[in-house]
Amino acid sequence: MATISLCMIVKNEEDVLARCLDSVRACVDEIIVVDTGSTDATKEIARNYTDQVYDFPWIDDFAAARNFSFSKAEMDYCMWLDADDVLLEKDAKQLLKLKSELDPSVSIVMMKYHTAFDEEGTPTFSYYRERLIRNRMGFVWQGAVHEVITPAGQIIHVDTAVTHQKLHPSDPDRNLRIFEKLRSEGKTLDPREQFYYARELYYHKRYEDALKEYASFLDSGRGWIENEIDACRQMAYCHYAMNEEDLALRDLLRSLVYDTPRSEVCCEIGKHFLDRNQLQQAVFWFETAVEQPRREQSGGFSEPDSHDYLPYLQLCVCYDRLGKYDVASFYNELAGECKPNAQAVQFNRTYFEKRLSKDK
Repeated sequence: MATISLCMIVKNEEDVLARCLDSVRACVDEIIVVDTGSTDATKEIARNYTDQVYDFPWIDDFAAARNFSFSKAEMDYCMWLDADDVLLEKDAKQLLKLKSELDPSVSIVMMKYHTAFDEEGTPTFSYYRERLIRNRMGFVWQGAVHEVITPAGQIIHVDTAVTHQKLHPSDPDRNLRIFEKLRSEGKTLDPREQFYYARELYYHKRYEDALKEYASFLDSGRGWIENEIDACRQMAYCHYAMNEEDLALRDLLRSLVYDTPRSEVCCEIGKHFLDRNQLQQAVFWFETAVEQPRREQSGGFSEPDSHDYLPYLQLCVCYDRLGKYDVASFYNELAGECKPNAQAVQFNRTYFEKRLSKDK
């Protein structure tokens, strides 16, 4: 059976750390907690679970802190979690089963990371992350912000998921501050860093600056395809915020240069036309969204609702406006098959019962 070292970096996480460790302690063989400057009870809580609690001075570098945590690991694989992550019971059982079956030649295990949810707790935003990393194979974290280990060797993807359950917001300015510190020190950001720097600029409503960084990132031709596609979406959001709607549509369509359509982008284009009551164009793009294959293992950000529930609901709206109420009701029922308890579906169902009865 494979053994696992849980390696965590933490700071002021007294409200969530026990929840995280309780969810995973039965699945791992060693717990390493690296504290980067807590002023609350975080370290005391950690010591209830392990005697391997270390201090590491914060130097505005997540990769450095994670590499330090991995350096303390003695087991076959290193697993990382943030303090506001948990393993749900079903995922903990799957991880235990994985440990018993894992081929030692596997270097990286990619696990799902669920980070946003609907009212019923179903994930609406997820992506795969390198979660189990073979120890002593030279893997290192890179990147001061949005740190990453580049997968190599034998890589497998599993459905086992880590669930992100944030209770309080992190410092909203931290990542931007780190990126701009790096720039001020003369560091040239690599394409991945530039992509995330541009995203931080967008979050801070510095739209023109974000657009410049995204354009530079795309023009370099050195980015990862999934980031290039997402950059087009983010550029569109900037232009929408600046009331430059035609440019926003251009950005969304530019994503088609990099690969076949993504359902998420098709829904954005469909919404653009729906908002302008250009219904036939909207129908085309929402139908195209439904037709696209799921690419969860591509590593890109995935919004599962964009493949079915969302475009079905929007097709319902389109056909209702076109006066084709039976077709609209049909698409609402398809959306209901995806989410039977969704309030929107229930509301629409009542509406169509009245509407269609009048037409008889």
